[in-house]
Amino acid sequence: MSDYVQALALGLDPSWRRLPAEQRAATASHFASAINADPAVVSHVYSLIGMKPGIDVLVWRLAPSIDALEEAAARLLRSELGAWLNVRESFVGLIRESQYVARPTSQEQSLFEGERSRYLIVYPFTKSTDWYLSSREVRQGAMNEHMKVGHNYPQVRQLLAYSFGLDDQDFVVAYETDDLPSFSDLVRDLRGTDGRRSTVRDTPILMGVHRPLDEIRELLGAARGDHPTAATERHRTGPGLTERG
Repeated sequence: MSDYVQALALGLDPSWRRLPAEQRAATASHFASAINADPAVVSHVYSLIGMKPGIDVLVWRLAPSIDALEEAAARLLRSELGAWLNVRESFVGLIRESQYVARPTSQEQSLFEGERSRYLIVYPFTKSTDWYLSSREVRQGAMNEHMKVGHNYPQVRQLLAYSFGLDDQDFVVAYETDDLPSFSDLVRDLRGTDGRRSTVRDTPILMGVHRPLDEIRELLGAARGDHPTAATERHRTGPGLTERG
């Protein structure tokens, strides 16, 4: 049985920020409770505030069925904050073994295991028809080159989910890292590999910052007052001194 993943990008209507402070705090608290209401669905939340027009929060989820993902999304939109939320992007895929990797390395294990890295980058990915009509040997050679480049960046973990017939893209690609400059170098190096010729789509790119829900609520405007908490201040010093949530 395969697990399903979803990257659910949500935008908050600006009118919410004009509500009284008490109402903002109450609605945001109800939203936070709805995030983890189903123990069968693993959820991690990332802030995209100010980094992607119309998107404030990215919910990254793992579930045993598409029904569970649907029900989890419905709970969020039924929450008291849901009246001000809009779904801006949604990428859905299946976790399956890669046909090109005999034995996955630690870089290629589930991003839902272990401690969260500071940043999550996720995007839809589609290959060309010519790619799928190429021989297995040609495709394996291109993927070997791709993986060789990736292994030069052990500080970057990745996940590939299959979306054939489930969504508009072929795959959902996700990376997790504490080191964004190294990730940018990795992407630049991958641009020069032969497999790049077969890329049809790899946008939009969603890059989120992992924060505890309390901090995300404050950044959205649910705090009583305009001053950041001590935890938020610590995050400004860099990933080496952050707290995990």
